[in-house]
Amino acid sequence: MLREISSTRQNSEHRKKRWFTDSDMDLFIWFNQQAPVRFQLSYNKRGHEHAITWGVETGFSHNSVDTGEQFSHFKYKMTPILLADGDFDAATVASDFLRASENIEASLADFIYARLLEYPGRLAIHSAQGSASKDL
Repeated sequence: MLREISSTRQNSEHRKKRWFTDSDMDLFIWFNQQAPVRFQLSYNKRGHEHAITWGVETGFSHNSVDTGEQFSHFKYKMTPILLADGDFDAATVASDFLRASENIEASLADFIYARLLEYPGRLAIHSAQGSASKDL
């Protein structure tokens, strides 16, 4: 279950940031006044981590996360970076998020869930046909 980190560092006096985390996801949400204006959900943290970012002004992006953990005897761990990635199964990520969001206010969880389902080019599972197809 996602739980809020209450001591999240604030980088702007105009936009408040909240951070929720669990063993498989991190969710950062930025607010203007009380309205969410941007979020980033990283998922599959224990596997091949990815992040979906949405913003009022920027729309969507989906990235893989290069953790910077290339082990070498002579180098420190590098800073994680986001690398462009293709489509993903937004319906599955949205469903996983919904299950993990029990500790988040319902209106905020519903907002994030709805945005995830709006991802353009998302993969949709059509169980009646038994195959996946792309929604355009």
